[in-house]
Amino acid sequence: MASYLYDVICRRAPAADKVFIENHDGAKTTYGDIASGSARFANALKQLGAQPGDRVAVQVDKSPEALLLYLGCLRAGAVFLPLNTAYTPAEIEYFLGDAKPRVFVCEPGNRDKLAAVATRAGVAHVETLGVKRDGTLMERFSAAAATFCDVERGPDDLAAILYTSGTTGRSKGAMLSHDNLASNARALVDYWRYSDMDVLIHALPIYHTHGLFVATNTMLLAGGTMLFLPKLDGDAIMKLMPRATSMMGVPTFYTRLLQHPGLTRDATKHMRLFISGSAPLLAETHREWKARTGHNILERYGMTETNMNTSNPYDGDRVAGTVGFPLPGVSARIMDPETGAATPQGEIGMIEVKGPNVFKGYWKMPEKTAAEFKPDGFFITGDLGKIDERGYVHIVGRGKDLVISGGFNVYPKEVEDEIDAVPGVIESAVIGVAHADFGEAVTAVVVKDKASTLDEKAVISALAERLAKFKQPKRVIFVDDLPRNAMGKVQKNVLRDAYAKLYSA
Repeated sequence: MASYLYDVICRRAPAADKVFIENHDGAKTTYGDIASGSARFANALKQLGAQPGDRVAVQVDKSPEALLLYLGCLRAGAVFLPLNTAYTPAEIEYFLGDAKPRVFVCEPGNRDKLAAVATRAGVAHVETLGVKRDGTLMERFSAAAATFCDVERGPDDLAAILYTSGTTGRSKGAMLSHDNLASNARALVDYWRYSDMDVLIHALPIYHTHGLFVATNTMLLAGGTMLFLPKLDGDAIMKLMPRATSMMGVPTFYTRLLQHPGLTRDATKHMRLFISGSAPLLAETHREWKARTGHNILERYGMTETNMNTSNPYDGDRVAGTVGFPLPGVSARIMDPETGAATPQGEIGMIEVKGPNVFKGYWKMPEKTAAEFKPDGFFITGDLGKIDERGYVHIVGRGKDLVISGGFNVYPKEVEDEIDAVPGVIESAVIGVAHADFGEAVTAVVVKDKASTLDEKAVISALAERLAKFKQPKRVIFVDDLPRNAMGKVQKNVLRDAYAKLYSA
């Protein structure tokens, strides 16, 4: 029997002694370790009663073992559900209650405060996994067999659920199949010319599609090596760069590295490829990077629901301000959001995509799923864009008010609800404002009671225990009234225009 995605990985695996991960502490994980380690985790999950299709929710810090657990889930037939380490217990309770996982894995130090949350959500088992190879799940790992008879999983079976945000309602679970992930990784290996000679600097989180699927799955299928850093660290990246051939990052990586005195043409001359995604990269950053290093950053476009859709070319012009062409096997079109008709070339409309990379729908939301797919199978991305005369896709905004900050989706209503609950606040509007480091910065525009002494610091402090850090506003601006249209709807476009230069130097 075979687990589809894991079998694809195995068929491309290099020699067992080839290093797949070199951790920041010097520990090495080989491709042989992948086979034995994922088997141990699969056995541990089976002992915990995990059945095919059961969800395994994981909120742990980045480690090689966390990736082995992901692969162990594939082999056991379970559905991997990574959760941002910044989520608060209140947020975790929603995810566990919605996904109903059989197993929840958290940091050893967080077990006490999360166990009650998991119990209320009906989770059968709470296990722990730490970055020092500690925790209850590691104890099970150590006692488990290093071989496993993989559970049969086909290309259309679920491999993972990743929660994404919209502009209304709660977060939605995007259901990704084995072939959604396998097909996209195969396409990226070919399009970006990855091979077993590549060494990738990996400083991304692994609870997000970028670090988990785009980086990890692509390198697994290429048979390459990853240099694993726990987070963005300019000094550490520059130290590793002489040993690397490529780096995947978000715009913050590039703006921070441009501030590093060691970033020179000589320091990057052996690098093959710099990739940016998860948020728009400013044209100025493109230009500065090219001037300092001689390299053109390759920008691409993806979503939690689709993995990667488009990419600037490996060979040819990498055009700043565009996200390139649809990947092989992916179709993209621009449609009028009002009429549903195709827009003339070069005109702005809604971006729709179709391909083997596109997810199966939203977890337990059949009506929402049906609303987001056209009858011919195209997925409505919610992004506004255009395709120019050369075929390059441009993203010009979003049809919804979703904010993408540092590569993470933030939906305004959730933040607004928390701000509106602060004593002294009458109402609020949350928008995304261009920011060199974060792509967009979460920004709150607040109307307060005229008798209130509430200030910016007090609002941000009130949100500290209620929202993950990436959802918290970078700035809080107080106004007398929010702009509204004739129907009484807040005009967020007016606010975005008014504060467009808020974070400019």
